[in-house]
Amino acid sequence: MKNSLIKTAVTGAALALMLTACSSSGGGGTPNASTSAGAAAGGGGGSSSCDNTITKKDLPTVSVWGWYPNMAAVVDNFNQGHDDVQVCWTNAGQGNVEYDKFQTAVTAGTGAPDVVMLEADRIANYVVQKALVDIKSYGYDAVKDNFSAGAWKDVSVGDSVYAAPVDGGPMGMIYRTDVFAKYGISVPTTWDEYRAVGQKLKDAGGPLLGDLGANVPAVMMALEIQKGATPFKYDPTKPADITIHMDDQASKDVLGYWAGLVKDGLVGTQDQFTPEYISGVVGGDYATYISAAWAPGYLSGAGVGKGADAGKFAVAPLPQWDPSNPVSVNWGGSAFAVTTQAKNQALAGEVAFGLYADPASLKDGWTNQIIFPLNQGVLTSDEFLNAKVAFFNGQQANKEVYIPAENAYKGFTYSPFGAFYYASMTTQLGKINNKEIGGADAATELQKTVVAYAKEQGFTVTE
Repeated sequence: MKNSLIKTAVTGAALALMLTACSSSGGGGTPNASTSAGAAAGGGGGSSSCDNTITKKDLPTVSVWGWYPNMAAVVDNFNQGHDDVQVCWTNAGQGNVEYDKFQTAVTAGTGAPDVVMLEADRIANYVVQKALVDIKSYGYDAVKDNFSAGAWKDVSVGDSVYAAPVDGGPMGMIYRTDVFAKYGISVPTTWDEYRAVGQKLKDAGGPLLGDLGANVPAVMMALEIQKGATPFKYDPTKPADITIHMDDQASKDVLGYWAGLVKDGLVGTQDQFTPEYISGVVGGDYATYISAAWAPGYLSGAGVGKGADAGKFAVAPLPQWDPSNPVSVNWGGSAFAVTTQAKNQALAGEVAFGLYADPASLKDGWTNQIIFPLNQGVLTSDEFLNAKVAFFNGQQANKEVYIPAENAYKGFTYSPFGAFYYASMTTQLGKINNKEIGGADAATELQKTVVAYAKEQGFTVTE
């Protein structure tokens, strides 16, 4: 059974297609870092040097892999503020590039760093391989109030905490204010109203309502969860058992809804995060973009909102399936986990909880639109709350949309083979976009595919 579960994780890593996202990683569809042997804490990674300069050379070091764009500054901030430990940082690659290297080290039993940056939906994949440490006893109590229950759930498996949260992706609806004004459109608050907007635009010869990218299955999973679906139930105390529900009514309804938008020509079917898609966003081909709080940084970095389209974007809360029971969902988010190869797990835990947690690093991250921080010290600050976001033409997007969404988010339990699930969802979304299949049939096929895979890997599946 153990070998089967490890095979599951390795196969999942090989199938990963950048289908999950976080504000700065790009893993998930967002666009797209060698480690010294350290003194007491050690460190793997197979490198003889750090990507940063350590000035307090007599202190023990903890090796870290991470890809945040401002990681060099974050590491320097940590090292300057600590006299008991220093971070030796390596840019081992972003998203799947890092995951492939980490998987190689996990399989070999050597070469992993002490601390590794992971997207939340990858954590269970490594937990099932016993590659990560439960860090609840290494500083959790001191920082637990700094994050919401939802943020902690995303980095936990069962009752164990496997990573320290940093950033997240509460979802909202970005829209073109010029398009809405031209066609007399009110901001939709429900998915029924959203569809009506698309029909109005089509009838008037306007742009597409939005886009159903087959390469962003994490979005579809989030929208299904918003409607009440629970794709997976997994308890690490019973590692061979998993519950899979992908053909429930909520999932069929959501896939059917989007299949209907495609069939009626209300949304596009372009893969997102491609030059063609970005060109369409810049050119006003889409009236809306269903995305997460990290999107402004990504879009502006890709050149959106910097030319003739500058000042033409705003954001509103995500439309709801049931306005009397609003549900907040998340797309993306990253955290720091301690690996079982760490030579000093307690010291590595201190680094995981303390890295990218100081005020200077957090401020640099959110002011430069690198991350949407989950630290409550930032989320409750007047500066962050009242910030006027340049990409949204000065709109106070944090206060109006993203902070309420994050505060309402309850968290999610991911599966130990999320990459395979995402790849399978991508296949079904591709069929929907090609009008080969309806939503209900896509859900049924997805259920069959993922259940068969789980059983093949040795899981006992409850449907």
